[in-house]
Amino acid sequence: MAAISCASCITTPPRRTRGEILPCLFVHPLQRLQTHTLLSHGQMAWESSEDCDLGVLLDDLSDLSESQPSKPSTTDNISEHEFSCHCCYDILVNPTTLTCGHNFCRHCLALWWESSHKNECPECREKWEGFPKINILLRDATDKLFSEVVQRRRAEIQADPKISRSLLAFQRYGDNLGRARTNQHKGAGFFFSGVLTALTCVAVMVLVYHWSSGVVEQHDLLISKPVSHWTPEEVVSWLEHLGPWAELYKESFQQENVNGRLLLMLGDEELLKAPYSIENQAHRRAVLAELDRIKALGVKPPQNLWEYKAAHAGKSLFLLYALKRSPRLTLFYLYLFDYSETFLPFLHTCCPAITHIDQSVESSFLKTQLEPSWRQWVEFLVKYVVLPYQLIAEFAWDWLAVHYWTSRFVIVNAMLLSVLEGCALWRLWARAGIRTLPHKMWNHLWKMLSQGFAFTLLWPFVPQFVCNCLFYWALYFSPIINIDLVVQQLMHPETQAL
Repeated sequence: MAAISCASCITTPPRRTRGEILPCLFVHPLQRLQTHTLLSHGQMAWESSEDCDLGVLLDDLSDLSESQPSKPSTTDNISEHEFSCHCCYDILVNPTTLTCGHNFCRHCLALWWESSHKNECPECREKWEGFPKINILLRDATDKLFSEVVQRRRAEIQADPKISRSLLAFQRYGDNLGRARTNQHKGAGFFFSGVLTALTCVAVMVLVYHWSSGVVEQHDLLISKPVSHWTPEEVVSWLEHLGPWAELYKESFQQENVNGRLLLMLGDEELLKAPYSIENQAHRRAVLAELDRIKALGVKPPQNLWEYKAAHAGKSLFLLYALKRSPRLTLFYLYLFDYSETFLPFLHTCCPAITHIDQSVESSFLKTQLEPSWRQWVEFLVKYVVLPYQLIAEFAWDWLAVHYWTSRFVIVNAMLLSVLEGCALWRLWARAGIRTLPHKMWNHLWKMLSQGFAFTLLWPFVPQFVCNCLFYWALYFSPIINIDLVVQQLMHPETQAL
């Protein structure tokens, strides 16, 4: 058949705008087959791409499509139940598929994770692996089928601050989980863990050698020897520990050959008269105060940490761990049951009173036994509530002249514990868990009381070697552990806003 060349039969195809979809793209496959058959038999032809009658072809194809029976639409049989979340029973918004196959709204899963603190399916309780991702195919399907419902629910979710915080915390948890897997063997935590292991091995070797060789820690024997058994030399040694001002009266005690029994008989009148002649009232009061202490204790009171540990091994270990775990509760315990001996000196050291310049320094012990002023109480209570570890650091700072390195270990550990406590409070606030704080405090109180009761029962059966290991571990190794914990907390995304 000859090609059609009549000008009247040739029509120019209509121009289409950009973005307009050609109807032939949606032609039924049977219609495409019929069109291809017509072209193969020469029933249709074009002289060129510019002269083709595209409009006529499209009209023919539209007629064919009308003659074909149309299939019923499948979207009419889809129900909202098939696209509903099993937590809120509403249309899925940002559907998230777990490893078990169940789908939930993203915010519903975040709220469940925040409240339960478990990585498991809310329906079948199967733990998921990794971090759940949004099912993009299912999300696009719900957006197209239920666009109005999805838009309305998304607006409600964005307007709820609790849901927004839960979604943010859930996403940060996923980011941190991915970062932790990437840097599993990198970072400061791995370094400090190695240092901690090395120091632990060294400490165990030293303590085993110390125990096996039978070396006894050298302390002042007067802390365990009764006063009535003191020799004149030991009385002079006790007098020298009172301070530099006591050197003025050492010679008179040596000449009188004062032993322990005679020392207990001295009073204010004896010290004022010859041969002692302590005419300075502040000096005499300081000597009498120390005499009252040794009369009450029966031995010389400890003058530093090591003497205190030798005299009160159980109490020193208890205070070391209790102040680290729960400083507020421990200080309250000292206020109730150990007020004059421990609490008052601690308070006067951390919150000293405003003293005059002309006040003598040799009466410092007497000042620690005075009742604190209201200014001291206010300062102490503010630090007690807000920064309890600051009180411990200030107490250790006052002992720098006596324990140089040990005090620095205590100060660093107190600072690290303050940071850890701040990070814990920040996480509670970020997860809207402040309302659970009273419940956590009650659980902590019960835990500390039970541990203290167990410590009291088991203490008589614990060997001294084990006590020494626990004491030195808490004193010197605990800061290294806390450095590792602080690094991990600061690397946690929920604490980066600090």
